[in-house]
Amino acid sequence: MSSTSSTSFRINSRAKRALTERAAHEHISATALLERLITEGIRQLDHPGITFRGPENDRRAALAAGPDVWEVVGRLSELDGSAEHRIALLADEVELHPRLIRLAVDYAAAYRDEIEERIESNRAAATAARQAVENRQALLA
Repeated sequence: MSSTSSTSFRINSRAKRALTERAAHEHISATALLERLITEGIRQLDHPGITFRGPENDRRAALAAGPDVWEVVGRLSELDGSAEHRIALLADEVELHPRLIRLAVDYAAAYRDEIEERIESNRAAATAARQAVENRQALLA
C-alpha cells in the first residue's frame, strides 16, 4: 500500500477550473483526479502508445489503437512457441502490428503485478460464467 503526503502545487485558474469541473463530472475529488492524471500521465510518457480506459474504479492500461494490455498479454500466454513466434501469431490473429504487441508486453513487464492480477481476475470470471452455464444446463436437462 502506498502512503500519501500533502503537497502544494500552483496551477493557473483555467487549469484549476477544468480540474474542478472534471472531478465534479466524475463524482470524485479534485485531488483524486489530479493523482490519477499524474500517475497515468507519467506512465504514458514512459510508454508512448499506452492509454488508460474505464471508470475511476476500474482504470486499465490499453493500447491507444487496440485492446487492453492485459488482453494482449493474456492471449500471448496461451500461445506456444518463442516470444517472437507468439507475437507474430497474435499479430495475425488480431490484426495488430507486432510493434504494438511488443509495446503492450513492455508495459506489462513494468507493471507485472497489476497486469497479472487483471488476467487472473478475468480468468476467474470466465470460469464462473462457464460454471453457471453448465449448472443451468444440468438443471434443465
